[in-house]
Amino acid sequence: PMKFSSTHIDKTAVGISLACAAHCLLLPALLTLAPSITATAFASEDFHLWLLLAVIPTSLIALTIGCRKHGEKSVIYYGIIGIGLMCLAVILGHDLLGENGEKSLTLLGALIIALGHLRNYKLCRKSDCACD
Repeated sequence: PMKFSSTHIDKTAVGISLACAAHCLLLPALLTLAPSITATAFASEDFHLWLLLAVIPTSLIALTIGCRKHGEKSVIYYGIIGIGLMCLAVILGHDLLGENGEKSLTLLGALIIALGHLRNYKLCRKSDCACD
């Protein structure tokens, strides 16, 4: 059976964060080019919530595993801050933040999470804790 390491989970979490960033950046252009996309789940307000529900456990698991192996607690802080910003964007939404505010907060959170995972990945590779 395939053994999952923090590097596998880090890569997955970065992918989810990138999907969230792509959703924020590309959706307005897609809606302009193909208005029928509004009928899909991709255009739904709940899409951010579903991505967040995927990011939270994936990030917490990968960053915790990595932190236990390499001992660098900063990766956990990246995760907590990034997840916190993304949660705030979902909770406050565009009604309170405006469309640009919600996107900015989401993108900032996704970027911070991705940076935390990239740092975690490098530290794990450096300490030879989860090499592929």
